[in-house]
Amino acid sequence: MARAIAVVGAPSSIGIRPYDDGVARHLNRAPHVLRERGLIKRLRAEDLGDVAPPSYQDFVRPLDRPRNEDQVAAYSRSLAQRVSAAIVHGQFAVVLGGDCSIVLGCLLGARKKAGEDVGLVYVDAHADFASPEESRTGSVGSMALALATGRGDTALSRLGGSTPLVGDRHVALLGRREDAAGWYGQPALAKSSILDVPSAQLLTDDWLEVAATTLDQVAPPNGRGFWIQLDVDVLDPNAMAAVDSPEPGGLTPRELLRVLTPLVQHPSALGLSLTTYDPALDPDRSCARRLVNMLEALLAPGLLH
Repeated sequence: MARAIAVVGAPSSIGIRPYDDGVARHLNRAPHVLRERGLIKRLRAEDLGDVAPPSYQDFVRPLDRPRNEDQVAAYSRSLAQRVSAAIVHGQFAVVLGGDCSIVLGCLLGARKKAGEDVGLVYVDAHADFASPEESRTGSVGSMALALATGRGDTALSRLGGSTPLVGDRHVALLGRREDAAGWYGQPALAKSSILDVPSAQLLTDDWLEVAATTLDQVAPPNGRGFWIQLDVDVLDPNAMAAVDSPEPGGLTPRELLRVLTPLVQHPSALGLSLTTYDPALDPDRSCARRLVNMLEALLAPGLLH
């Protein structure tokens, strides 16, 4: 497979709760920091620039709706235009977030090529399957997968119109290891037809079998493409401390590469979004360097070029 790479910056923090002191989180700085580490050159990519987000509005959690609901909806539509511009022309899109709410815009853009049968590989330490009522924070990031699959009484669950952005039967959730308190929608997840492969299973099962099962879910023979959403908190905090909600355990970068490589290499893979790296929690930029090294190993020589 030989496809060019297009990088899009999605410097958004509107889908994640503020810091404890009330200041908006600095995930918006992530695309700039990763570019500073030479990511564009190392991926031999075309840089399509940033899609600027609206400002954070709901510092106080509103009643009966997600924080920044209107802002996230508008941003998702703007991001979708940039993403679709890349993949419609055959490029593999790499979207640098930002918080997990950017997956909504990525899927909306992917649907312009893949249609309603688009698939989704959601790689995350958390299920992100809470409803607006279940979410502890009211942040869209904590319910991004639920909204993408059409759950919740909010305009954000209807961005795809009459159908969800992605159907359960075309979703694989890989790597979650949050506790069983239900804050991330675990009971609803268990009742869904989403393929759920927790972190412990990723670490013990044959990774090629996991990849094959995942591809059967997200890229069936009649499917026209799938998206990969990667929250870097799926990594062990010893390797990736610069995240908002670290969970004990997790994958090493090498283990994550083993899981992702067959997915990225599949001809139906449309792009990958990377989220929740927070430069404010990475003063020496060691985590940024690790991410750039990992993306280069995943996407550069021998894979997409």
